[in-house]
Amino acid sequence: MSELDLMRTALEEAAGRACFTCSFQAEDIVVLHLLRQVRADVPVLFLDTGYHFPDLIRYRDRLVDSWGINLINLESHLSREQQEKQFGALYRTDPSACCRIRKVEPLFRALENYSVWFTGLRREQSPTRANLPVEEAAILPSGRTLRKISPLALWKWNEVWSYLRVNEIPCAPLYEVGYPSIGCEPCTTPPTDPVNARSGRWGGAKLECGIHTFARRT
Repeated sequence: MSELDLMRTALEEAAGRACFTCSFQAEDIVVLHLLRQVRADVPVLFLDTGYHFPDLIRYRDRLVDSWGINLINLESHLSREQQEKQFGALYRTDPSACCRIRKVEPLFRALENYSVWFTGLRREQSPTRANLPVEEAAILPSGRTLRKISPLALWKWNEVWSYLRVNEIPCAPLYEVGYPSIGCEPCTTPPTDPVNARSGRWGGAKLECGIHTFARRT
């Protein structure tokens, strides 16, 4: 089954209760482009942490306008200012807690409303994703189970870029200055390990924000 056929079947079975988590990185743009061929108004969930690179936000906004994306910004209950007043620079002192407050908890609250969850994850992205299945069941902290689908799980980096080139889709400008994996600005540098694109995330202290590890698998 092709990626497009997989998406079409899953969207039909979801009966309007499917969503896509999108960080507007290259893989996500490929998935979004494919999804929109089946359902143009698919809800696109973006974790607006308050710490993103301004270039990424500008890129997101341009694409939202030009593609007419059904964007849903997810935010923490705490504003960036409130969090820093209460905890200081949590992204430095306890990045896992920062990710939990600004990413994991807002997303898991939103996912309660859906039955199918599309992602742009790939096995090649990180050692922590080496065994990523195309489809799995993800269990939220509430006990709710979702069908989690990563259509590009088996794709290679060159396939992602080939798709973008063939379809003449612009990518985020940060790729042009050495960022193959893009997270929050304070926690992202160019990779320290040339064979691990995510080695520039969180100063090498970890490789995952927790979204794909906190959601238990069956």
